[in-house]
Amino acid sequence: MRKLLLTALLACAAHAAHADAGKIIFVAGSAQAGEQAAREGAPVQEGQMLSTGSDGFIYVKTVDNGLFILRPNTRARIVTYHIDHKNPANTRIKLELLSGVARSKSGEAVKLARQNFRFNTPVAAIGVRGTDFTVFTDQETSRVAVISGGVVVSGFTGACRPDGAGPCEGEASRELSAAQRGQLVQVRRGQAAQVLQSSPLSPDQVSPPRTDEPLAKSGAGTTPAQAASVEAMKSAGLNSVIEKLAANTPPPAVGTPPPSQEPEKPAPNPPVTMPPPVLELPPTLPDRSVSWGRWQAVLDRHAAINLSEERKQNELLGLSGYFALFRSPGKDYVAPNNGTIGFSLRSSEAYVTTEYGFGNTVVAPATLSNGSLKLDFGARTFDAAMDLSTTLDVVHLTSAGTVTGEGRLYGNDAAGRHGVVNLQGILSNDRGGSAATIFEGRLDERRTVNGAASWR
Repeated sequence: MRKLLLTALLACAAHAAHADAGKIIFVAGSAQAGEQAAREGAPVQEGQMLSTGSDGFIYVKTVDNGLFILRPNTRARIVTYHIDHKNPANTRIKLELLSGVARSKSGEAVKLARQNFRFNTPVAAIGVRGTDFTVFTDQETSRVAVISGGVVVSGFTGACRPDGAGPCEGEASRELSAAQRGQLVQVRRGQAAQVLQSSPLSPDQVSPPRTDEPLAKSGAGTTPAQAASVEAMKSAGLNSVIEKLAANTPPPAVGTPPPSQEPEKPAPNPPVTMPPPVLELPPTLPDRSVSWGRWQAVLDRHAAINLSEERKQNELLGLSGYFALFRSPGKDYVAPNNGTIGFSLRSSEAYVTTEYGFGNTVVAPATLSNGSLKLDFGARTFDAAMDLSTTLDVVHLTSAGTVTGEGRLYGNDAAGRHGVVNLQGILSNDRGGSAATIFEGRLDERRTVNGAASWR
């Protein structure tokens, strides 16, 4: 019996160690998956080495419908792709590019657990904000360009280590969003990341994509060749108009008498009127709005939103206990490089859980007041404070942390300190400036709080 149990456990462990991370959906040229030639439809397992030759391409569709693309002369692998659909906080995803050029487009699981996604190169760690990006690397230098969304990039210095999980954020890291067109982040071994103007050494220049490589919906990934083809189509359309006008010009009449000694001057041809060019302007996008909602039932109150339906309309940025944080489609927020701003508390919802031991807990509603949210864009920091009122007392809550270039707020780890909450949030230009936050933390030895707040 013990032998059977041990065999079953070993089989489960072996299966877990080689879980499928995705499937190869396209192969061209010389390409390897492990020790075998890469082939379309083959599964890609965690830890399996993928490599391409000088003419090779591999497109991998991950299990959460993301993309991992290897261009020529590239070696990479999906180190970990563990997804917990019930609790996204337990999701763990790590990709590794050893050399060459690769593209990563976030799947659904990554978007729900960006704090647990890591893309490593030999010299840098890359985290995402729900993103599509390309990376070039060798053993000394990495360069990252963003197609959509944003990234945070850090060299392996200080507390940022290759064996870590999630993004490395701090003084040595740099952020880049798709709004910063023509720029890239570069990291040299042992140095801090820096933002540079794009150069001939950018990933798409070092190894251009195939013409069938999927483009970003925003069009930010359009290559010069594709732009040239658009211009060629416009020229072709103009030429066709000219040909139609020439074809409609009537031929001279038959039997026209010979000209006299003083021939009449021919009537001037009417001017050819060209139709005005059609100028297609991109639609003006509204500013992205931000919001929160309670997606779980609590006490006698039903869930305020349907998480699955809400995700069809808006981007889910994070979960914290009963609450979810969302951002609508629209124009990306770009944080200013300097200046300060303050917000006041507008609306909120919070619940306090008291633990009496032996699994006995009581949940009760609470209210927030006297809230303030202050941001320093030059220092890229924020400070939040608010009073939590329960039936027994009033507890002063605080949080401090980082403001990213796309307006994300990440609070420093509260580490169980009383009155300090783990906060995450998002800024918006909507309605002249607003913010939404969700948070959780400990009030004292027995009580914890979970809540959400809107700021104007």
